[in-house]
Amino acid sequence: MDADSPLPADVADCLARLAAGDLTARDRILELCSDRVRHLAHRMLARFPNVRRWDDTDDVFQAAAMRLHRTLGQLPIDSPRAVLALAATEVRRELLDLARKHAGPESYAANHGTNIFPGRTTAAERHIDRLPAPDSTLDRWTIFQEAVDRLSPDAREVFQLVWFLGADQKTIATLLGCSERTVKTRWREARETVKAALGGQSPEA
Repeated sequence: MDADSPLPADVADCLARLAAGDLTARDRILELCSDRVRHLAHRMLARFPNVRRWDDTDDVFQAAAMRLHRTLGQLPIDSPRAVLALAATEVRRELLDLARKHAGPESYAANHGTNIFPGRTTAAERHIDRLPAPDSTLDRWTIFQEAVDRLSPDAREVFQLVWFLGADQKTIATLLGCSERTVKTRWREARETVKAALGGQSPEA
């Protein structure tokens, strides 16, 4: 499935079944969306190098798919667009949870043999680093997630399509049924809001 293509039309039919109480529709939704969720996991994992050292795309995809499956049974989802936005959110949350797990001083990552000088006695002497990223990087990603979550629904949808899927503004305008100018306005609003939350630093940094 191309990164910018809409989700299959069958997703809407499955959502109708789900709304009518057929929880088995969740399995079909995940089947139809699996390529897109995997693409999301691959793109977003690239922004977490210290998670990427220990987990691959399949790890993130499988965990995020399980999260999405649970959420589909708990929240009213009324459109394929909403499924796509929810998938991006669940992948993002899974990556942050993995980053926190690997950052702990007792974690496998922090104590892996490739991070340790042989023959040293204290933890401070033995550890080359405590992977993954330092607390400041993890904190930055936490602030980033919270800022995205606080965006207006329209701005958040555009931000996720641009940031996580790499969709161009013309494609987004077609997908959302609005003008490119509207997409540009929502993207600018979202980007500036996230930038402000990061203390004026561009989210691309």
